[in-house]
Amino acid sequence: MIDYSRIPSPCYVIEEERLRKNLSLIKHVADASGAEIILAFKGFAMWSVFPVVREYVSGAAASSIHEARLCFEEMGTPAHTYAPAFRRDEFGTILRYSSHITFNSLEQYRKFAPALHREGKHISPGLRINPEYSEISQGIYNPCSPGSRLGVTAAELANGLPEGVEGLHFHVLFESDSYTLEKVLAVVEEKFGHLLPKLKWLNMGGGHLMTRRDYNTGHLIGLLKKFREKHRIHLILEPGSAFAWETGELVATVEDIITRDGIKTAIMDVSFTAHMPDCLEMPYKPVIIGAFDPVPGKPTYRMGGNSCLSGDFMGDWSFHRELHPGDRLIFWDMIHYTMVKTTTFNGVPHPNIGIWTADQQFRLVREFGYADYRDRLS
Repeated sequence: MIDYSRIPSPCYVIEEERLRKNLSLIKHVADASGAEIILAFKGFAMWSVFPVVREYVSGAAASSIHEARLCFEEMGTPAHTYAPAFRRDEFGTILRYSSHITFNSLEQYRKFAPALHREGKHISPGLRINPEYSEISQGIYNPCSPGSRLGVTAAELANGLPEGVEGLHFHVLFESDSYTLEKVLAVVEEKFGHLLPKLKWLNMGGGHLMTRRDYNTGHLIGLLKKFREKHRIHLILEPGSAFAWETGELVATVEDIITRDGIKTAIMDVSFTAHMPDCLEMPYKPVIIGAFDPVPGKPTYRMGGNSCLSGDFMGDWSFHRELHPGDRLIFWDMIHYTMVKTTTFNGVPHPNIGIWTADQQFRLVREFGYADYRDRLS
């Protein structure tokens, strides 16, 4: 267990033992189901722990030229690469770093298929499909919203697949369970089932939160085995959150207490908009260790970020005692997605990154300074 008193503030810290627990479960699902499960960098790209990740999985999904390069250089394997649109001046580099390339539209496939087929090595091409069905309630994350730019519909494939396409890819889940996946697969079979016998692989994207405590992994394994054996097709899953779910925290410090109109705000050395953007984007209220929902009579605080954005705050939390400048605040589960979305908005220093190792030691991986802010916009 992490000794937070030994962690500098501010700092994202991941616990190796919790990460290995998640990885062990993911490997079990892959081995038992026969599906390939790879890491999606859009959810977790902390490459200092890739040596640990590689002990359990061998591949990763990339959504850009830089993620593809990260996979090739730091995971040591070509990427499964998808992007809403590929640029002609980047595509040669994408080819160099990829084993699979999924195209978002028929037009993109036609544009780049000649270059792909001229490549000296075989790279498996696929199409992202839009089954026009999703149970995601947050519109910002729903790729099946009306007019969505993401994926090819069944109507667009009424005349069959373009020559050379070897796989299909859908991504319509968000922190979902296997029963939601089951309903999605029924729609995929209904709309695209006639194409499956012609394919080598089906990528089911991310959103499979199999490391959540209440997730029924037995049902997932049975569902994947049944689908794979029925269609005799290679299955790929690329969750992001599941890998780093509840593996680490963001350590922060109270710098000041401001009282206005009966509201006490604890101003911290971190920012919601810069360092926890999902909280404002989704939005959701994060867990603070030792805090709880407001209770009358208990010291209660709004949390304020250290940027000049008026909306850089969330609330409210109660504590068993009054907060004071210098007190530590530990934001639970701040590794997946949070870290990859951070910015240096307002020049607020980026939190450090560290690992709490299996032998109960803290290892500082990265400190951020002025040059990181300056050079980003030079």
